Amino acid sequence: MHTSQRVSHMNIPAIEAALAAVEIPTTGRTLGSENAVQSVEARADGLHIALQFGFPVQHIGEALAARVQTALQDLAGTQPLHLSLTTIVATHKVQPGVATIKGVKNIIAVASGKGGVGKSTTTANLAAALARMGARVGVLDADLYGPSQPTMFGVAEGKPDQRDGKLVPVVAEGGVQVMSIGFLVDTDQAVVWRGPMLSQALQQLLFQSEWNNVDYLFIDLPPGTGDIQLTLSQKIPVTGSVVVTTPQDIALIDARKAVDMFQKVNIPIFGVLENMSVHICTHCGHSEAIFGSDGGKDLAAKLKVPLLGQLPLSLPVREAMDNGTAAALFEQQPAIADIYTAAAFQVALAVADKGKDFSSRFPKIVVE
Repeated sequence: MHTSQRVSHMNIPAIEAALAAVEIPTTGRTLGSENAVQSVEARADGLHIALQFGFPVQHIGEALAARVQTALQDLAGTQPLHLSLTTIVATHKVQPGVATIKGVKNIIAVASGKGGVGKSTTTANLAAALARMGARVGVLDADLYGPSQPTMFGVAEGKPDQRDGKLVPVVAEGGVQVMSIGFLVDTDQAVVWRGPMLSQALQQLLFQSEWNNVDYLFIDLPPGTGDIQLTLSQKIPVTGSVVVTTPQDIALIDARKAVDMFQKVNIPIFGVLENMSVHICTHCGHSEAIFGSDGGKDLAAKLKVPLLGQLPLSLPVREAMDNGTAAALFEQQPAIADIYTAAAFQVALAVADKGKDFSSRFPKIVVE
């Protein structure tokens, strides 16, 4: 009884004020700025705090709990703290006049102006990172000429089930839902299709798939700024985009084209990710900027968009992608995992900062 009385006399307003000032690790944001504090309740067994976020926080849960404990040590005393962290990712705004897709909350396009910069690798690892952070993630392989996501996720032999006339994406390790033209055509044969057929195939893969409550769907685009990219901007609800480049000048020229394309069609750019920034020798550890240095960093600064990360030219990454072990890569290469995790978290925060989409709540108006 004595403990219960002591708990009930806690200064809840002071505790709420202290919580509001707690900084969320790696973000520069606070629980107050994110309106994350849902409830603070004194019970017989201690202080119960419920926090809710619009982005995944599983990877920073322990660090956040430690900060909460430190912030409240003078106010809560020796009382046990019971902290619950939940994430509810909302559907955010897309281009005007484009309807959202059932089962998909937010679509992130991953693009590059030219091929060979590691765009598909980046897509796979951003998706794997967000899944590890507790989000529900999907990947649509829109690189119809060279579908590689099934291989990278280790599900190349998978076949989508059919349910009520829709294709059910193949679920890879980590729970990532994968849909690719590679599941439906012979990948050893060349895809000899004209632009309209490619655009139609992309729409079918996206709209006729039974996505299961996906928070973030990454679309791995083919290189360039052609028919598929145009279809993406006109028909597909895109929350934002990520541009992948390597540091050398020729890649940066093409990356600028991809950026310009997104700007012209009103799709926001969440950031630039510089791949193959430096090669680190696996024998001696010597690092060398084979493709030049800081090209992506300079491009991001010039465009006034975030630099999401600078990734090394890495043998373990290449092997993981070829072997379909994207999930295992994060366990075995913590330094590389940290870069992808930080980049994915920046994307999730950028999505959360966009206005919410309420179009699905409004009734359709029929003019007769």
